[in-house]
Amino acid sequence: MSDTPSEAEPRGSASKDSGVKPGIDAGEPEIPEAPKVPEGPADEVPAARTGGALSKGDSARGDARGSGSGGTGSGGTGSGGTDVEKRKAEARDVDTRDADRRDADTPDLDEDEEWDGPVVESWFADVQAKPPAPIRDATLWAALATGILSMLLLGDGLALNLLLVAIPAALGAYYAAQAAGRRPHRWTLVWGVGGLALLSVPALRDADWPSFLAVLAAVAAGSLALHGGRTWTGVLFGPIGLYTSLVTGPLWGWSGLRERSGGARGNVGPLVRALAVAAVLLVVFGALFAGADAAFADILGGLVPDASVSGGPWHAVLFVIGVVGALVVAHTAAAPVQWDRVEVPAGRPRGRVEWALPLIVLAALFAVFNAVQLAVLFGGYDAVLEKTGQTYAEYARQGFWQLLLVTLLTLLVIVFALRWAPRDSSGDWTLVRAVLGTLCVLALVVVASAVRRMDMYVEAYGLTRLRTSVVTVELWLGLVIVLIMAAGVWGARWLPRAVLASAAAGVLAFGLVSPDALIAERNVQRYEAKGSFDLDYARGLSADAAPALDKLDEPLRSCALRSIAQDLAGADKSWYATSLGEARARDVLDGRPLSPDADWNVCNRLGTELAYR
Repeated sequence: MSDTPSEAEPRGSASKDSGVKPGIDAGEPEIPEAPKVPEGPADEVPAARTGGALSKGDSARGDARGSGSGGTGSGGTGSGGTDVEKRKAEARDVDTRDADRRDADTPDLDEDEEWDGPVVESWFADVQAKPPAPIRDATLWAALATGILSMLLLGDGLALNLLLVAIPAALGAYYAAQAAGRRPHRWTLVWGVGGLALLSVPALRDADWPSFLAVLAAVAAGSLALHGGRTWTGVLFGPIGLYTSLVTGPLWGWSGLRERSGGARGNVGPLVRALAVAAVLLVVFGALFAGADAAFADILGGLVPDASVSGGPWHAVLFVIGVVGALVVAHTAAAPVQWDRVEVPAGRPRGRVEWALPLIVLAALFAVFNAVQLAVLFGGYDAVLEKTGQTYAEYARQGFWQLLLVTLLTLLVIVFALRWAPRDSSGDWTLVRAVLGTLCVLALVVVASAVRRMDMYVEAYGLTRLRTSVVTVELWLGLVIVLIMAAGVWGARWLPRAVLASAAAGVLAFGLVSPDALIAERNVQRYEAKGSFDLDYARGLSADAAPALDKLDEPLRSCALRSIAQDLAGADKSWYATSLGEARARDVLDGRPLSPDADWNVCNRLGTELAYR
């Protein structure tokens, strides 16, 4: 509170401003000051928070008592020390009771006091979500639809069904946000549409690894659509907000359902019974019609998911997961955690010399390295390989990983340099832009050198999933450096969202390009040019690689496609659980079946011969 004294005084001491001792009438004779009371135990409430010195009200009461008794100390009773000590003890009791009463009314931490606890806890003081508005009927119906679709569609794998399940969940979040008075902004639409687009990757590609990355990126984008993060803390901590609603979301939905079942808005019981009767009628008559006509049975089998009794528990689990997930998303949209309110204290600015000298030395080192790279680029690799004694592939492989680590460390150096940068004058900002801009330009040359080395390595050994992934990451890091340079010119307010949007766009592009198909295409071209082919690695690719592997000559084609054919033969999936890559692979195999001459002996011999050409 604002009237709490800033310095602690012993309980019962006089206010420095009042000039009157507490509880003693002004008409009494002057009494020598009592000895100080020793401090209490360590767990006693500090005097600074209990109002050890008199508050304004106590001071006023003391002034009133003094003025009512004559105003000066010359009109005392003169009855001796006994009466005076008695009145003094009674005054101390009154003051102690007043102080205890102030203790009960004073909060544990005043706004003007400094925080003595953990710093991280003070950062997250204002991020708590507000209570959500009552759940709407549309949100409950969206959660029910999500649960039903999850139960019916998600049992056979992930493809188009994941996108179909996400649509009603997104609608439920929209209705919940609308009830809470939140309107969609431009970035909200960007994150929402981007998240749904990322969920289309499993529907297009059979490979698991780009689909997994796409689903993770979709969760992050959806979290930003729900929270609306715009700062670094909002962008980085946004996905955590979904987990905070794992308990509160279902409870919020259950409370809304109970209000509707027992309140004036009607009873849910008749609706549940009507749905149960409709489901029984559909099952009974659908089974009869399927038994009466084979064509209808075939159509019904392709449209209706498997709802056998043996899979009943698993379907129930999927239903619960769908409903809970939709309620979690809707609750987050109705009452998002305010991660943007997390206040990270700024770093202490350093002096120009202390800050700039290490970065200038680092930039000089970058310049020397880049000069060597340019000399090697224009002078040829032969002289370097002859001098170092390395092979073409060894030189490329040795350099890439170090340069990738250099790029990551450079980004960290830039982050900490911005935190401790001098910022007292316009000259300081000019120095910061000049030094960090030079370092970013030199880092881009390092990125280009790393990508070139990986290209050399691919020419020698072929393209793989790991090489494709790390080159993609290196290119994205180069894009982040470009965004940092742009932020130095036009301001950094948009930088957090731009960095995450570039990452989501990169994951989407990575999935749409179909890395397995790209790997197969590149290795087939290398086989046609050099005659070498890694057959064992080609067997491990997904069905996305089938169109590219179909270009090989027999029996190598059948050897490369045999594993894909076996996977497709053992998987009889419904249309909603089949990706576009799987459908194309089936068309390739149906149009040109595998050669019977490509047995395992022939394939093993080809794999050994082609690998060492």
